[in-house]
Amino acid sequence: MTDETRKKTFLGFDFSTQRLKALVIGEDYGVLHEANVEFDSDLPEFRTAGGVLRGQQRGEVTAPPLLWVKALDMVMDMLVVAGVDFSTIEALSGAAQQHGSVWWSKDCESKLASLSPDEFLHTQLATAFVTNSPVWMDSSTTADCRALEEAVGGPEELARITGSTAYERFTGPQIRKMYRSRERAYRAAARISLVSSFACSLFLGRVAPIDYSDGSGMNLLDIHSKKWDEKALKACGDETLESKLGSPVPTASVLGTISPYFVQRYGFRPDCRVVAFTGDNNSALAGLRLRAGWVGLSLGTSDTLLCGLSRPAAPPAGHVLVGPTPAAPYMALLCFANGSLTRQNHRDRLAGPSWDAFNDLLRSTVRGNMGYMGIYLDTAEITPRVRAGRHEEDAAGRAGRAARLPGAAYEARALLEGQALGRRLHAADAGLALDSSSRVVATGGASVNKELLQIFADVFNTPVYVQNEHANAALLGAAIRAADVWSADTGIKLSGSEPSVSPVATPYPDHDQIYKPMMARYRQMIATFPKLE
Repeated sequence: MTDETRKKTFLGFDFSTQRLKALVIGEDYGVLHEANVEFDSDLPEFRTAGGVLRGQQRGEVTAPPLLWVKALDMVMDMLVVAGVDFSTIEALSGAAQQHGSVWWSKDCESKLASLSPDEFLHTQLATAFVTNSPVWMDSSTTADCRALEEAVGGPEELARITGSTAYERFTGPQIRKMYRSRERAYRAAARISLVSSFACSLFLGRVAPIDYSDGSGMNLLDIHSKKWDEKALKACGDETLESKLGSPVPTASVLGTISPYFVQRYGFRPDCRVVAFTGDNNSALAGLRLRAGWVGLSLGTSDTLLCGLSRPAAPPAGHVLVGPTPAAPYMALLCFANGSLTRQNHRDRLAGPSWDAFNDLLRSTVRGNMGYMGIYLDTAEITPRVRAGRHEEDAAGRAGRAARLPGAAYEARALLEGQALGRRLHAADAGLALDSSSRVVATGGASVNKELLQIFADVFNTPVYVQNEHANAALLGAAIRAADVWSADTGIKLSGSEPSVSPVATPYPDHDQIYKPMMARYRQMIATFPKLE
């Protein structure tokens, strides 16, 4: 059997907050095998709740890196039991929860390079880490955020350089806190990885470099030069910090071949390629096959927008990251706290516990809602950072009591149009440029509601599609990236390289006439909302 005719499969991992998942896809990108380890229930000895440990200090949240190593041992054994033929895997890659940091001990490289195939990984790497890993849920670094912003010239300048103002969960402030409050642990660490590059290291047999895309979620990487920013490094550590982080690399990189440990223990091919791992949101953009000008819309408890960008911006809210694929050189990540839960609350209030009844209300109104607008924030909002509140405005721009909407149908449409207008406005502020080739790809529980998707199609003036593939875009994206980078590296085209999506909503032609004035009004409305401190 020649290399061209041999069966080819690709392996992806997702080291998320609560579980480790693995996925094998074929040349057509169809799912062949899956495995899943739940941290709390399958690894109770680590005593995690929701995959994390809460510290004595307020806001401190960590996870033991050895938990993730042992979970990998378990998920690999599950794949063995499932009958996976590892000799057919041409390449692997992975995704991981963003913003977590892993602090390696001085002898980590020698340990990774000399793993015995007769023993589990977790028994051999038990002393490879100097401390537990601060993760994205940690909010104990507010003082470090302000100090970092001040050191580089203010929050706007930090956003211009790194794509984000300082956030407590970001790795730069977390490193600064470690250097400030636990200097012995800081100095004991030979290398600092993100969770993604740590996971990649296990397969590579050496400490893997941080990729551009996940690295741009640290408040340390200059997203323009794709190098560490000197002022940010100096604010967060000492002169050794750059060597601890190593040099970042393009996300679409083959970092090498798989460690002999996996060849000898599981039967991988010695030439199986290891593609750089990245963050879960970045990987989801790859799983949705987004290009510049395309939008991934995840409609969940909160709503998340992933936007492919051709060039970066410095948004007042949200994040701009380096893109994980050549098709999207940059990406915007926008999270809206008021998503499906807010939609459901007002559905219950206006129509009872029935989406069909709610959609009947929508169908009794017209696009643009006769000028009536509403912004319903049942909880404090992230994008923009404003307090909870209910804001309504009539066609004449009158607010408060004078703007009381004339009936449940008007409120139903105001709710959804207000949400869609907000998503579009903040995406534009982050640099999204829509054109005739653009599309919105919707996922999440609410993506089954075609009335909602029609509103998004009209407001974005772009067709809306739903993905026909795996529901976990980050996990699928990891396997797809392994396949895509392998294909580009070898010049062998794979049959599944084109996305499988179905159009569900097409915009009406009078978008600009209706929604451009409403977008300007939306911007004026949110400018008056009470801000979060």
